[in-house]
Amino acid sequence: METLEEQWQRFYRWGPYCLLALGTALAALTRNVVSMTPADQYAAAALVVTALVLEVLPLPGPIYFWVRTALGFTMSLFNPFFCIYAVLGYFDAHHLLTRRWAQAGALVTAVTMAGAQSGGLAPDGAIQTAGFVGLFLLNAALVIIFGGLAEREEEQARVQKETIAELERTNARLEQALEENAGLQAQLLVQAREAGVNDERRRLAAEIHDTIAQGLAGIITQLQAAEDSEHVRRATALARESLREARRSVHDLAPTHLEHDSLPEALKKIVRDGTQLTVTGTVEPLHDEIEAALLRIAQEALANAARHAGATRVGVTLSYMDDEVTLDIRDDGRGFTRPSRGFGLTAMRERAARVAGTLEIESEPGRGTAVSARVPLIRHG
Repeated sequence: METLEEQWQRFYRWGPYCLLALGTALAALTRNVVSMTPADQYAAAALVVTALVLEVLPLPGPIYFWVRTALGFTMSLFNPFFCIYAVLGYFDAHHLLTRRWAQAGALVTAVTMAGAQSGGLAPDGAIQTAGFVGLFLLNAALVIIFGGLAEREEEQARVQKETIAELERTNARLEQALEENAGLQAQLLVQAREAGVNDERRRLAAEIHDTIAQGLAGIITQLQAAEDSEHVRRATALARESLREARRSVHDLAPTHLEHDSLPEALKKIVRDGTQLTVTGTVEPLHDEIEAALLRIAQEALANAARHAGATRVGVTLSYMDDEVTLDIRDDGRGFTRPSRGFGLTAMRERAARVAGTLEIESEPGRGTAVSARVPLIRHG
């Protein structure tokens, strides 16, 4: 379907031929009514031919407009019906001329139209002159009104065209940004995949450390103290438990103590002689990852207290609060001035961070060590 602008372009192209043909036909039919002499008829015919030639010449817009307006005015002197051709000036003055000259061109066209409407130029008598003046004023008023509307429409069209152009530029920038984002997303996916592999490696290393390494350390401790069969039995039981834990780590990396027990019950099973366990607050079933992280932190802290601190007393406190759970492990061991860079402390911090928690370590030489983990209280399910 043609747009309004395309329809106007077609009118500018073929409208002059159609209106010239219509005006010429009516003038020929009324040549005797308006008393056209043979000389007038020949002159009008010559002007019609000139108008046809004008339509095919590649003239600039302003020159074409003023020559055509002069032809229309002159032909209307011979027969008022030629004003049908002159009326073109109302339609394309703003199209062919600048804004300043468009009003002047339309007013000149109004002179031709008023003369034709009043019976022809020049007016004959006072009555015809008064009619010409009145019709001119009417045409001039219409020119001013419709000219203002045309300018307003032209301004709106200009603004709309600029808006469309700006939208096209914006869309182009958006398409470019989308292409860049697609490249960045692909790059981020590769980085995220690599980061996920590294994180999974660290997680598996932490699981193996927390299960096999801690279990074997306990076995060595028990065997070193093996002075009676009780220690041997405890060492055997601990070795079997470590083997089960290692197999489960490979299977689903979940602590075996939490399969059937709550977190407080699981903590009771991993504490050693001389360790006091305290649970405060209302015990609630926590998310599996939260309980696993706290249990592993407790295992690592207790293992460090047994292997390195030389502690005689250890206290474990598990506290359930409104929106968080805290786990505190304190011992009276030898302590240290600077935290070790070993895998155990790093693994504890990573476990706490993995569940949006924090881990703090306080220690002084000769005054023991305190490990405090704080994690959000996220209920099971």
